[in-house]
Amino acid sequence: MTTDLVWLLIRQDESGNRYRVGRYATRAEAERVATTLNVPGPSRDQQQRRYVIERLTPRAVQSS
Repeated sequence: MTTDLVWLLIRQDESGNRYRVGRYATRAEAERVATTLNVPGPSRDQQQRRYVIERLTPRAVQSS
């Protein structure tokens, strides 16, 4: 059985540029990772980063 990774975690910078961080099976899992990444630490910059969670929409399959 395969798990569909339909939840995307995206980091968005102050200029609006977006960077895909990862794909996850559940929204809760994506939220946990975003929370972990937002925790300021001694080696991280002081400003918090903005993360967006989106559900991946499947593309229609084209037949030949």
